[in-house]
Amino acid sequence: MKINDLELQILRKIKSLNNLNQRKLSKEIGVSLGKINYCLKELRKRGLVKIENFRKNNNKINYVYVITPKGLKHKTKAIINFMKIKSREFEELRKDLEV
Repeated sequence: MKINDLELQILRKIKSLNNLNQRKLSKEIGVSLGKINYCLKELRKRGLVKIENFRKNNNKINYVYVITPKGLKHKTKAIINFMKIKSREFEELRKDLEV
């Protein structure tokens, strides 16, 4: 299972920000609210994110987004792959400068 760049950004924001809702996530990443909603549902289907609402809260549309252990594993792999790609690109650019 491969994680795309947007999904990686979402997982990173969920991990780093508290009191995160879809609207705030949309503004933080710079994509539409609908796209965030779609991606969160897909991440949930794949078992990478848990979505829970506050049961005791009167406003039942407030949700908590939590990365599952499976999601954390995939996030780590995605970051490692990203770093490998960037490292190769850096080496290619450095070789171009040496000529």
